Amino acid sequence: MPMGSDPMERVVKLASESAIVIFSVSSCCMCHAVKRLFCGMGVNPTVYELDQDPRGKDMERALMRLLGNPQAVPVVFIGGKLIGSMDRVMASHINGTLVPLLKEAGALWL
Repeated sequence: MPMGSDPMERVVKLASESAIVIFSVSSCCMCHAVKRLFCGMGVNPTVYELDQDPRGKDMERALMRLLGNPQAVPVVFIGGKLIGSMDRVMASHINGTLVPLLKEAGALWL
């Protein structure tokens, strides 16, 4: 099996290539909201729109397995570590743990 042909392997590889990675679907309002949250904080996430990737459906299924959740997107990785979907990102933002994670990953300097 060639490298990157396994959807989970591809997700892990893409998630580790940038400080912040969001797996998204372009028509998803929650995906839009999480992207706006990071942009509003002055962070520039790498976004993979799964509906625009030929292997996106397979990656979406891999993300569902990873999260144990039928709602696969948005999924956020910071510093290559799975943070989770919108509820986990918002909880981290509200309880003050999101900014330190972003700083640790080198995505935020202030």
